[in-house]
Parts: sequence; C-alpha cells; structure tokens
Amino acid sequence: MSKVYILHENEEWTIHLTDRLEQLGIPYESWHLDYGTIDLSEEPPEGVFYNRMSASSHTRNHRFAPEFAEAVLAWLERHGRTVINGSRALRLEVSKVNQYMALDQQGIQTPKTITAVGRDQIIEAAKQLNRPSFITKHNRAGKGQGVQLFHSLEALHQYVYSDDFDEPVDGITLVQEYIKAPEPYIVRCEFIAGKFFYAVRVDTSDGFELCPADACTIEELNCPTGEAPQQEEEQPKFKVLDYFNDPIIEKYEQFLSENNVEVAGIECIQDQNGYLYTYDVNTNTNYNKEAEEHEGKYGMLELATYLGSKLEKKTIYSNQ
Repeated sequence: MSKVYILHENEEWTIHLTDRLEQLGIPYESWHLDYGTIDLSEEPPEGVFYNRMSASSHTRNHRFAPEFAEAVLAWLERHGRTVINGSRALRLEVSKVNQYMALDQQGIQTPKTITAVGRDQIIEAAKQLNRPSFITKHNRAGKGQGVQLFHSLEALHQYVYSDDFDEPVDGITLVQEYIKAPEPYIVRCEFIAGKFFYAVRVDTSDGFELCPADACTIEELNCPTGEAPQQEEEQPKFKVLDYFNDPIIEKYEQFLSENNVEVAGIECIQDQNGYLYTYDVNTNTNYNKEAEEHEGKYGMLELATYLGSKLEKKTIYSNQ
C-alpha cells in the first residue's frame, strides 16, 4: 500500500506530524535515518517521501544522519519517487553558505558574512568584517549552535583561544555583522506547499530564541556590554501575526520554487533604518503550539493535509 514516508532523525520533532496524519487517517511510515542500509539495486517503495532531516542532528549523537539522508534521497530521486524537500533542500539545511548564496541569487538581502576555517582565520575574518558588533555562528548548526555575540576583537580572541570555543562540525565558522533591530523581535515566515502560511513574531528580549521547538540563544558571556532590556509587560515569546504582508513574501516563494523546497521557515530581521535582512532558512521547520492555539492556525495539520493530498493524487494516477 502506498503511504507517506517521513525521513528524519528526531522522534520528538516528528510525533506532532504523525499525530496529525493519524488524525486524518493517512497511512505513513517513519524512517529514522541515523542508521540503516539501502540496496541500490532495488527500487524504493511507492509513496510520498517527506524529508525532515535536521542540521542539528550531530547534537543528538546522530552525526552522519544528514549524509545517510542524502544517499536515501539520491536513491529516491533516481527512481522518480515523489519527494518533498529533496536533496536540494537538504543541502540548504546543512549549510548556511549555501543558503546565503541561493538567497543572494534571488536578490534577497542577507547580513554581510565572511566564512573562516581555523582559529586564526576567524580573527582575521572579524578584522576584515570591520563592524563594531558581530556574530559568530556555525555553517552547519541548528538550535543556535555556535552563535555568539561580540562587541570587540579582544572578546573574540579570548573566546576563540579558550577551552570554551565550540568547533563547528564541518569546520566552517561564519563571522557576520550584527543587525540591531529597533524593537527586540525577529519574524519567522512559514511556508507549506511552497506558499506562505503565516508569520510568527519571535521576541528576542532575552536573546535570540528563534526555533519554535528549541531555544536558540545568543550567549552574552563574551559580550561585556550585554544586558537584557527590560520589558514593561510580559509578552509571549511567539506570536502568530495576522497582518504580515511584506513584499518579501513573494521573493521567498520564488526562492523556494527555484530551489525545490516546499516546506520551510525563513527568518528575517529589520534594522534601525528599515532594511530587511534574511539570515536563516529552515527546511526542517517546527511550529509553536501556544502561538498556533491562540490564532487557530496549525502548521502540522496543514502539512499533514498537504501530504495526504499528494498521496491521494499519486494513488489516483497509479490506478489509471
């Protein structure tokens, strides 16, 4: 029987989708890709394959899950299977450099960024960047891994040559200009079936907690002037916006179409001069339960419905 296959390495992030698939009566099978085998002489089963591989898999001791996922996707694509978020999406997921180059190709502005391999080179990259405040982050990360905010080269030097230095799993560190927003928030735009679903406002008063499923915080340990701003009243960390209609949405949809990505969360921030910068593309996206319940919009339900429609179309076509 044809079914939906979910390619992933994290049950905790997948159960919300499988619950919705069960609710809708859609047959599915979970493929946990931290381990396994592929007989390349055999054809894959029929069905709809949805890739939810995460760049942060190595933080859960699933170091080679993305590499195995790429092999599985190559096998599926070779045999013409219906794949949602295929090999191109995976390459974007595991490399911010790939993200920024693809965004740039579509005329979407990203923060000025310099890549570096090696501790000495990280210092040189910061000098070359020549910004009063800057961020370091891992090229292959997720969950905010490796994200640090600095206000001086001295602080960076102290961190890079300390035992606290967090070595990127792929060896590539990004040194990036720090975009200071007039208000402490960023916007994350969610897309399903390649179309805009909703935007969520993420409060960054206590740091950049950007992932709806896991807190992704910019550490202030190396920031001598870093103090959390005071809020007059407590605000929800995540809030679905019902009025976000920025022209960037059309560019994002075109970007996703050009890169064969159907499900994604894209994060952006506006600086004090009103310029919008896009800095992260999440092809393994999650949704915040409380924010969705407040607005009555449910990403996993919409996604499960979409996967079901793809499966139904494939089944109808196969029976003709």
